Amino acid sequence: MSGTLLLAKAEISRLRRNKRYLIFTVALPVMFYLIFGKQNAHGYGVAFSAFYMVGMAAFGAFSGAFNNNTIRISQERKDGWIRQLRLTPLPANAYVVAKILASMVTTVPSIAIVFLLGRFYGGVQMPIWKWIVCALAIWIGTLIFAALAVALGYKLDPDSVQPVALVIFFFFSIFGGLWFPLSGGLQKFAEFTPTYQIVKISSNVVGLGSVALVDVIGVAVWFAIFVALATLAVRSTAETV
Repeated sequence: MSGTLLLAKAEISRLRRNKRYLIFTVALPVMFYLIFGKQNAHGYGVAFSAFYMVGMAAFGAFSGAFNNNTIRISQERKDGWIRQLRLTPLPANAYVVAKILASMVTTVPSIAIVFLLGRFYGGVQMPIWKWIVCALAIWIGTLIFAALAVALGYKLDPDSVQPVALVIFFFFSIFGGLWFPLSGGLQKFAEFTPTYQIVKISSNVVGLGSVALVDVIGVAVWFAIFVALATLAVRSTAETV
């Protein structure tokens, strides 16, 4: 376990120096919130400043867990780094576990910074327990995209993984309602996406102080699906590498 933690620590150090990580995980959510966060509107029953705070925090966190990991895993697999790790005394799952642990750590700054903006720039006010629950909902939700990143990174080569990852990420971001509240047919469609379900959980906590069980089940189902895909991808790669 100590070897896995050291590997995760090294991954965190590398990500902190990664410009793509800083831009997509921290800079873009902050910029979007500063531009659009103060609209005089509502989203999913709460003030737009609160909705957009949740949406942008999720946007940054999911980007950190998904985009960076997908591209890096694919490149490291091509470079033979994963094969090299298999020759060490590290556990067989050390590489994947280290990537997920690093994701959980490196997504914290984006959530914290956007939440601070929401409080002191957007004027969002609510009890401390709601802040904690909303942050945890987004933070735990990053596991879904960390698992998907493992699945894609293990199966796609570096030349094709980046456009595929960006298309998937922006699809879930836009049609999952991270950038603007959805209504009508689009909202009905979005209800089946993990991004919408996580934003809805947080919005319900802000507005109602409760969580709909259907959204929690939805998140759990998506997590199970992506973990299954990641497991299959890792096993199939292990058999061929």
